Amino acid sequence: MATKNPRINITFEQATARLLSHLADQEHKSVSGLAKELVLEALDRREDMVLSAFAEVRENEKGPRIKHDDAWK
Repeated sequence: MATKNPRINITFEQATARLLSHLADQEHKSVSGLAKELVLEALDRREDMVLSAFAEVRENEKGPRIKHDDAWK
């Protein structure tokens, strides 16, 4: 049966695989489901870091400032 979503094969060291399996058992999830959840969480955090760095650069730029209340009018 073909799937519409691409599959990714990941190889872990044995200790990491055991830890992932143990966590999946504790949370009553499949190992692959937990791995997917953790990858998505990591991607969200990475995105937040990139956007925060971008915002910090813009915040330190010289130029005209707009008051918060005025920006939302």
